[in-house]
Amino acid sequence: MRIVVTGASGLIGSALVPALRDDGHEVQVLVRRPPRAPGEISWDPVAGRLDPAALVGVDAAIHLAGAGIGDHRWTTSYRQTLRTSRIDTTRLLARTLAGLSPRPGVLLSGSAIGWYGTDAGGDAGPLDESAPPGDGFLARLVADWEASAQPARDAGIRVCTLRTGVVLAADGGALARQLPLFRFGLGGRLGSGRQWLSWITLNDHVRALRFLLDDTPDAPGATVAGPVNLVAPEPVTNARFTAALAGVLHRPAFAVVPRVALRLALGGFAEEGVLASQRLTPAALTDAGFHFTQPAIDNALRSVLIREP
Repeated sequence: MRIVVTGASGLIGSALVPALRDDGHEVQVLVRRPPRAPGEISWDPVAGRLDPAALVGVDAAIHLAGAGIGDHRWTTSYRQTLRTSRIDTTRLLARTLAGLSPRPGVLLSGSAIGWYGTDAGGDAGPLDESAPPGDGFLARLVADWEASAQPARDAGIRVCTLRTGVVLAADGGALARQLPLFRFGLGGRLGSGRQWLSWITLNDHVRALRFLLDDTPDAPGATVAGPVNLVAPEPVTNARFTAALAGVLHRPAFAVVPRVALRLALGGFAEEGVLASQRLTPAALTDAGFHFTQPAIDNALRSVLIREP
């Protein structure tokens, strides 16, 4: 397949692109600068510029671009950056793909579990992709983000919106930011620790994208369209995650970061990010036959953090 990828330099993209090339696919990446290497295509989402001729013959697109949710305090200007970096890029890519002839068979378009709001699932049990949107800035952002792919849907392209949970990787993302504290024995739960965490290893995330990408007749992944929860089947509370991470590192984790301190340090991201409770299930994936290699948190953290020689 010929596949075009946005966000190729991010945590997921930097693992996905080599995996796709190892599978034998021809991968081209969209970059916001002049191309410097074979396989790069320049685009400018701010100006609405993407040359359709550069995408002729593309079989699939994977859209992962977007400013980091937890990279900065949520000032008014950064909230706008979060929106434009997702909505404008998705709309431009979807419209361009819709205008191609022939059109690609599938668009895997980035999304997030922020769709479900700050209190999703919980004691009533995990929620699947049929759950309605929640409230708050992130929930509204994700709803608009997913809607931005509508031109591709209208053109008959199979669209999967990737509602990604916390991605566990040693070299990036939320886990990498926590590791220094935990390795010094200074880690601990956040707030009450009762909030639910829906997570997935980077390896399983990449495997899931490859599963969804397969558009050949009778391929299980080709039956999936619409929202897809990219989370492991066993969500955990923050307290359980804290204990598991400390156990894998053989360190104590007695600290408690008070809710008020998180609010002061992180602003709006505290309530809608690290303190949000989201207990979700990957029904779309598992119903289609996808199997997770790391469904449980203890073994998942070992696989991510303990590398065999």
